[in-house]
Amino acid sequence: MENRQEFPMQFISASTEYADFDRQVPAPYIRKKFTLDRMPEEAELLITGLGFYRVFINGKEITKCALAPYISNPDDIIYYDAYDVLPWLETGGNVIGIILGNGMCNAFGGFIWDFHKARWRGAPMTALRLDLGYGDGNIFSIESDESFLAHPSPLLEDDIRSGEIYDARLEIPDWCSPSLWEEGWHTVVKRTPPRGEPRLCTASPVKVWEIRRAVSITPCAEGYLYDFGVDTAGICELTVRGRPGQEIRISYGEWIHDGVLDRKNLMFPESDSPYKERVQDTCYICRGEGEESWKPFFSYYGFRYAYVRGIDKEQADENLLAYHVLGGDFQEMADFSSSDATADRLWEMTRRATLSNFLWFPTDCPHREKNGWTGDAALSAEHMLLNLSVEDSLREWLRNVMAAQRKDGSLPGIVPTGEWGDGCGPAWDQVIVEIPYCLYRLRGDLDTAREAAPSVFRYLFCLSGLRNDRGLVDTGLGDWCETGKSGGGQKAPVEVTSTAVGVHLLEEAKVLFRALGREAEYQYADRLRRELKKAFRRYLIDFSTMTVAGSCQTSQAMAICYGLFRKSERRAAFSRLLEIIRQNGGYMNGGALGLRVLFHVLTDCGEADLAYEMITRPDYPSYGNWIARGATSLWEDFLVPEADIHSRNHHFFGDISGWFLQAVAGIVPNPYLEDPDSILVSPHFIRKLRHAGGAFRTPSGKIALRWERDGQNQKKNEIISMNIRISGNLSGRTCLPAGWEFEDGFCEKELKEGNYICRNTMPA
Repeated sequence: MENRQEFPMQFISASTEYADFDRQVPAPYIRKKFTLDRMPEEAELLITGLGFYRVFINGKEITKCALAPYISNPDDIIYYDAYDVLPWLETGGNVIGIILGNGMCNAFGGFIWDFHKARWRGAPMTALRLDLGYGDGNIFSIESDESFLAHPSPLLEDDIRSGEIYDARLEIPDWCSPSLWEEGWHTVVKRTPPRGEPRLCTASPVKVWEIRRAVSITPCAEGYLYDFGVDTAGICELTVRGRPGQEIRISYGEWIHDGVLDRKNLMFPESDSPYKERVQDTCYICRGEGEESWKPFFSYYGFRYAYVRGIDKEQADENLLAYHVLGGDFQEMADFSSSDATADRLWEMTRRATLSNFLWFPTDCPHREKNGWTGDAALSAEHMLLNLSVEDSLREWLRNVMAAQRKDGSLPGIVPTGEWGDGCGPAWDQVIVEIPYCLYRLRGDLDTAREAAPSVFRYLFCLSGLRNDRGLVDTGLGDWCETGKSGGGQKAPVEVTSTAVGVHLLEEAKVLFRALGREAEYQYADRLRRELKKAFRRYLIDFSTMTVAGSCQTSQAMAICYGLFRKSERRAAFSRLLEIIRQNGGYMNGGALGLRVLFHVLTDCGEADLAYEMITRPDYPSYGNWIARGATSLWEDFLVPEADIHSRNHHFFGDISGWFLQAVAGIVPNPYLEDPDSILVSPHFIRKLRHAGGAFRTPSGKIALRWERDGQNQKKNEIISMNIRISGNLSGRTCLPAGWEFEDGFCEKELKEGNYICRNTMPA
């Protein structure tokens, strides 16, 4: 049917009363009975729920996934879904049934970010239309109106961050049946819709990636501690034979202390709210009639451990809880493996952190926040696209970023937001450019850049206005989560990080504007970039020592990476970076901005082995040290071992997976921004590794590569065998690192499938 643009805007709800921590308002059942004298040939249902919905036809659930339709600011965009419901309709009586969750419409658990003050806050509501098409051209429509009926459901409380309370004794088993006697049901109320524009959701839905069982169950205080072995995100399905009225409470967390679940890293010490202990907590009240199962639908949690209270010893078995691991419904685009278990685990941990932080859009953590931080997404867009088919979801979320842009071109730090989170600076704002740039480079998608171009241009005017009297940008969060520090107090000056990122995002904007043929915008971006670069070089570089202000790894690496040194200065600037690293004992020292570029700079300047050592070494500070301390996903920070870690499931330090794929395996997609099906094969034969390899899917092909040292050769650093396999329409070059050549004496060849022998011309 060709009428999706006419989405119904008549919203209804069970009432206008909405929940808070101190006031339970059950999620409503909503139903509409209708009769079909004959079966239609087509039947399309358009539906939204603000915040979330579950939809049923004649008692059968057809909801696309948990947390449907999306998580958004409904004053910006109202998402809806389309379903073909013909298979579930019957001649005679039929029923559309809906259960509504609070979601973003009433996110009272997000009080830290003022979501409880959002102007759209209210009772959850829905709007729908069912179009029934017949062969004679007639269309009969059923729309949400006051003929729908409502009744409280057993879901007594739900909040996306806090959790759910469900009383199975209050279930109405046939609530969505045509035969239901509707006594006790009441008429719904009409609601004024939010201001957002209706939009069909095109983001990849949420799916269950795996179902895990506990690796151990331990009696603990008043209950039992279930350990699922890894820190990821999802929900637990409870299956139990309980007593009528038995209350089973499950609390979720990331780590244990002295054998007890410790959830203080899920709280915010600056908050004096008495409700902060409610985060990630669920309660199920048993019906008491044989085996019963339940799982949350309007919330999810980030956890490794589940602490269960209210159960008996005989109930505390492995079948009580099943961990449904959730993430976006993505295709895996890349792979990496090596002879080093540490590198392989870091690849796996990055994948886990990415998936568990990508339910609809990139979040900063799946437990306490669940916020779409723009800086986190900007830092991770490349490695997410290298790993997974997140393009549809990034495009959809970018539309929300554009919708949240202020009139002056500025951007909030989190999206969606209820007016919270301004002034995060260019390193966070760069997401407006970074996502379309990465989609252009890795997927050949210029349409997203075309759609975003007006917003990008508006932001460039905002960036220009952020300059101080020296022409530098001195606002923003800086090099967040620097090694050894918690949040603020970064060593790299904000003038350095914000101005350098400004230069970088302007370079990417130039690429996009040139590709789009927008010459005026290109010229503006080029002029502003030259002005920022000139100011940076004048005030922030000591050319007598080639040292950037701050004299730290972040400052030096960002300046080198983003072209703030001239080509003739680069060698001396890099030597200074190496000196700074040596002064720090060879350890990495930086935050999210510095570590995003440090390892690439080292590799580009011939020190890939040093980069690898800094990443994988087992002692603090390093990524390898996370593993030594028990990490199963990426952490939020590199705090000293005696400090309390904040989130143990973050993705913004995950560029190492992109580095493993591109620098170690040597698969570099579209290096010259000419063709997304072009590959530069340029591996670095890390001395510590016996072998390494990877794979990557381009828009129309796939490449797989593996290199291995010749174990029969006494001088094992002299000969490498490399195997390349290609499918589809790929092109490119194969270039060996300095000091290596093919058997025929060349160090560069046209990319072709086959086996190659590489010789070290400068063996140790």
